[in-house]
Formats: sequence, structure tokens, C-alpha cells
Amino acid sequence: MSPPAAAAPPRAPVGSAREMRSRLPAARSRPLLVLAWAALLGDDGLLGEPARRRAGRAALRALPALAAVMTAALLVARPLAAAPLGRAHAAAGLLLAGALAGVLVRRLRRGRAGRRLDAREALELGALVLLAAAALTRAAEAGGLPRDAALQPLVYLAVAALSASLPRGPGLALVAGALALEAGGWWGQGGVAADLPRLAARGGFIALFALLYHGVLGARIAAGRRAEAAAMERRRRELDERARQLRLLAVSGEAAEGGRAERAERLGEAAVLETDGAARGLLDVAGAALRATAAGAYLLSDDDRELRLWEGRAGSRLARVLAAGEGPLGGVVKRRAAVRMHGELRGLRHREGGPAPRALLAVPLLSRVGGHLRGVVLADRDEAVPFDEADERLLEAVAAELARAAAAERLIRDGRARREEQERFYGAIERLNRVTTPRQVLDAVLAAAADMVTVDFGAVTLQDDGTGSIRHKVARAVLAGGATAAELEGKEFADNGGLVACAVRLGSSLPGKALRLSEAIVFDEETRLRGLSSLKILPLRTGDAVLGTLVVGAHRPLAYDGDAVRQLEILGLQAGDALQRARLFEATERLATTDGLTGLVNHRTFQARLDEHLAAAQRYGKKLSLLLTDIDHFKSVNDTWGHPVGDLVLKGVARILQKEARVTDVAARYGGEEFALVMPETDQAGALRTAERIREKVAGARFRTEQGELSVTISIGVATFPGDGRQKAELVELADGGLYHAKRHGRNQTVALGQLRAARRA
Repeated sequence: MSPPAAAAPPRAPVGSAREMRSRLPAARSRPLLVLAWAALLGDDGLLGEPARRRAGRAALRALPALAAVMTAALLVARPLAAAPLGRAHAAAGLLLAGALAGVLVRRLRRGRAGRRLDAREALELGALVLLAAAALTRAAEAGGLPRDAALQPLVYLAVAALSASLPRGPGLALVAGALALEAGGWWGQGGVAADLPRLAARGGFIALFALLYHGVLGARIAAGRRAEAAAMERRRRELDERARQLRLLAVSGEAAEGGRAERAERLGEAAVLETDGAARGLLDVAGAALRATAAGAYLLSDDDRELRLWEGRAGSRLARVLAAGEGPLGGVVKRRAAVRMHGELRGLRHREGGPAPRALLAVPLLSRVGGHLRGVVLADRDEAVPFDEADERLLEAVAAELARAAAAERLIRDGRARREEQERFYGAIERLNRVTTPRQVLDAVLAAAADMVTVDFGAVTLQDDGTGSIRHKVARAVLAGGATAAELEGKEFADNGGLVACAVRLGSSLPGKALRLSEAIVFDEETRLRGLSSLKILPLRTGDAVLGTLVVGAHRPLAYDGDAVRQLEILGLQAGDALQRARLFEATERLATTDGLTGLVNHRTFQARLDEHLAAAQRYGKKLSLLLTDIDHFKSVNDTWGHPVGDLVLKGVARILQKEARVTDVAARYGGEEFALVMPETDQAGALRTAERIREKVAGARFRTEQGELSVTISIGVATFPGDGRQKAELVELADGGLYHAKRHGRNQTVALGQLRAARRA
């Protein structure tokens, strides 16, 4: 049985794109007229529908600018001021009105869409309004009104309104345009000198109106912003004070920075609002149940000297602050017991205005844990109806609920504070593990300490025993807020009996107990720390070694104790390890980028630096010069004097090269006895001067050896970007060619081969 025939591929429909493409090779070429029609009026043609729509949109966008330019030209040429009113006035008015209406409609649509007024729209709108006012003034002159008639102030009012309502940049541009328009009108009138006073007066009024309106409105806006900021600050302080009274915020007095302050503020505000609502509801219920005129709760201040109003029943006019040791409420504070009074009461100051109460009930507000006195809860009556024992028990129950609410909020705050403290601690350790340079480690450890505890003064000292005698250096010193203590940073002092030196020797935190800091020696006897009431010095340890210390101080007494010290000690251990890692990383990087014998950068690093500086020179159009140098007859030095002497010569030449180079230059060992110097932003003349100075210094140097004194010379080749070449290979080749030319023509000389070739061509 024969296999079935393969199915024929489906035929494309007649007229489809595939079918038409298959027939294109056999199709005849189109007539020239058809091609021209398609090029002009087709969809992709110059006059096609899309092109016409684009041209229409462009014309609409250009209409305001065109109207402004034409109106300004008419105002300068002064045909609008020519009587009688005619077609020129009507055409200018219609064009200006249409453009202004279009801009206003577009602005309204964009405003509804939420788009702000940009600079272009501001300039278009302002220019059209200004030109409309000027055109009305000129038309009024053409209509027979005097030149200084009442319509001229329209220009001043337009300038004032635009200056006050638009941003500063477009506003200033429009003021300048108004002045230019007045000057153009004067020039179009023939530039008569007799009209200069009028021109000066109009220009002065324009500038005066703009300045006054802008200044007045700016002052009002600034005053409004200041008032709003002051109101917000008052509200924030009130919330903070209430939160502190409720023990909802820490009472340590430390100044938290950045995100820590934000989180504490949000937490305190939320807790205050919640607790205030609960307290107000309790006092409203208690006041109604006790048939009291006023009811309120007062909290003791931190120093137990004042009673400060926490919350009051609606309608109660209670004093905000009372003395804690005076009157019946003072008796509650002293005896920690309830007080019931009625009749003619004296010494009551808890009300602000109104008749004196004739019955009073006050109970202490005690914490649930420990029974500590937190404040006083009171209720009073205008009638001399005494409160009984049932009323007292009710108010005591209300006080207990108030204490419970405050305690619950305090527990929530404590839990969140502990969690945030742990997050800050672990975040500080993570930042220390990410840094790679010793300077970054010092900054990170001080920032971490400031996140954990109050730091009004912080410093990091490092120990140096490389010279045989132990010395200490203040590597970083900061004040509260991160400001550098410039007079202390960088100070060095010998090992002594001060606290820093003792902390390094003992490897433990100091001081162990309170001491008089005004008399204590922290760094050395010459340096005293003033104004600190708390101090802690923690060693930066890595293994058994102590690299330095972390010094923190605070104005507040007893700032460093308990958990804070333990966290700082852990921070010191982590900082010591991080500092050791950074030093090892820096040393490894130095070995990878510098030549071990001379201390200059090696060939690989030289190539990378040359690429960087050459790219910068190309980008910013700066000069760049390259010096290649070689020690003359260096092989004979090694053969005659020995390789140790050759190494001595290489080190000496490298020192001279490094000393004569600028901070921005790159001095490198190019290979063997060859050296290189990259000089950014240096032309050929400057490079030749530097090369000659280096050559003379090397020729004058004397190298003392066991066999006697030795001197050497060097030859130098110079190439400069862009005159000698724009690519790295061209510069290196030309500098090497100059060096080779100097070698072949006597050595001990500097040659710029590009300059030499140019002289030969000349």
C-alpha cells in the first residue's frame, strides 16, 4: 500500500499580506504620479492625516507664543496707538483674546487633572495678561484718552498680580518683559529724549508694584507658615509632656535623633490619645454618678513638686498646674489618703474662675505595682452636699481604672522600646560588619553608640606601639549632633595614668564607679573634658589585643549603667574585630595596588588610573600629560655595585618622583628601572618643567654605599593630551619614543617627541 500523499499547504486568502508579498516580484512598478501622491497625501506622507494632526497640535501650542510676539511687535511699532481704531486693533484684539482663552481653558483642564502650573504655562499666561493690559492702554490712547490716563495702572496691576501669584522665576521674567515693553514703546516712538522722564516713571512704578506685592504676599505666607509650625510644635510639646507624665515616654531626657525620634513621637502620641480618651470617659461617668460639678485627674511631676492636669470631665474648668504641697490636694499627696470636705472651703485653687466649690472629694492615684503615688483624682460640687463613703469608694475605683490604663500603655511602650533597642543594636552590628575602611569603622561605632545611649561627647582612640614606645591618638572625636571636636581630633599623647591608657592596659571598661570628672585625667593632663556628668571608656578588643578605646560622655548624671553598658561592651568587641578586618583589607588592597620595593603604584594600577584620568580629560576638555622615565646605565649599576645598591637607587629615585609629584598626580613604577608619572590638567610646558625638575634632583642626589658614593641620571619622555594623541596607546607610544630619543642622543635629558617633530616639520 502506497503511503498517503502529503497534505498541500493551506493557500493564503486572495488579497492577504502574505499573498500580496508572494506576488510583488511579478508586479509592475507603480507610476510616478501614484508614488508622488503617496509621498504627499498618504498616511506616511508629508501632508497625510497624521502629519496634518501633528501640525495642528503644534500650531495650537505655538499660538500663545505667536500672539505674544505679534502683540509685542505691534506695541513696539505703535500702530495700536494710532487713531482711529481700525482693523489692526480688531485683529490684534481677536488674536490676543483667542490665545488668552485657549491658555485659560488648557490651564483649567490640567488643573482638574491635578497637574501643577509649570514654568512654560506661567510665562505664557503671564505674558498674555501683561500684553492685554498694555494693548488696552495703547488702544485707549488711540481712542483719544491722554497718554497718562487712568488705563495705564492696568499694566501696574497686572505686574503686581503676576508677581504675587506666579513662581519667582517666571514672575521676575515677566517684570523684565514689562520693562522691556515700555522701553520698546519709547524706542518705537522715536526715542525722544523728552519722553525719558515718563519712561523712567513708568518703569519705576512697574518695579515698585512688583516688589511691594511680592514682598507683602511673601511675608504673609511666611508668617502663616511660622504660625502653623509654632502651633504644631506646641501640640507636639503638649503631647510629649502628657506622655512623659504618664511614663509612656522615657524620662531619661536623652535626645533621640532621626528615625528614633520619629518612632518615639508616633508611639507617644498614639498612647496619649488612647489613654486620654479612656480617662475622659471614666471621668465623665464618675462625674455623672457622683453628681459632681467638676471632676479631674492630676499627675505628679518628676520632681514631685507639682500636680499637672492630665484630663478633666467635660465642662470642668480646672487649673493646669497646682503646687503639690499646698491645700487639700497637698494633704492627699503627703498622707496618700482620701480627703472629704464640705462647707466653706479655703485654700482650693484647682478651679479657674466661677464660684468656689462647697464640697470636695480627692483620692490618691496609685500605681498597681508597688503602690507608688502617681497623682490625685478629684470631684467637687457647687452645693454644700457632702460626699459619703460610697462616693469615695466609687472615685477610688475610677482612680484604680485610670492607673490600670496608664500601666497597660506603659507596658506596651516598654515592649516596643525594648524591641526598638534590640533592632538598633543589631542594626549597628550589621553596619559594622559592612564597612571596609578604618575611617568607616570609626564613624560607624560612634553612630551606633549614639543610637544606643545618650552621647553628648564621643571619641575613638587608637594605640600605636610601632615605634617601640606606646602612644595613643584620638582618631575621631564628635559632639552631640555629629559635629567634629576639631581641637581634640588628631591629638596624640604618650602612655600615662589617664583613664584611656588604663583602659587599654587593663582591657576593661572604666571608670568602674562614679568619680569627679572635672578632676579626672581622661586623655592626658593637658586635656580636660568640661560639662560632662557621665563618662564611660570601653576597650576595642580583638582576641587578646586591645586596639584602642571608645569614649562616650553625657551631660546627664548616671547615663551609663545596666543594659546600656553591657551593650556598649559588646559594641566595643564588635568594633575591635571590624577595625582589625578593615586594617587587613586595607593592607591587602595596598599590596595589590603598590610596588613592594618603591611604594609607588604598580603597573596594573597605573594603567587603570591612566584610563580614569584620560576619560575625565576627554569628557571635560582638559589637558593631561604623561612622563615616562628610565635610569641611565642601570644595568651597569647592578653589575658593578650589586643588586642591593640597585634597589637603593630605585628607592631613592622613587622618593624624588613622589616628592615632586602633586597630590593629584599618579607616580608609578612602570617596570624594572622605568617609572611613570600621570599629570592631570597639565599642559606640555608644565610637564616639561616638572620633568626637568625631577631630572635635576635625581642628577644631584648622592647614594651612599659601603663602596662609596654613587650618582645616577635619568632620561624622560613627555607626551600631552590632546596635542600628541587622543588615545592611551598614542600617548604611551609617543612618551616612550621621546624616552628612546633621549637615550640615543646622550641621555640625562627630557624630550617631548611631539614638540620635536613639530619643530622639524616647521
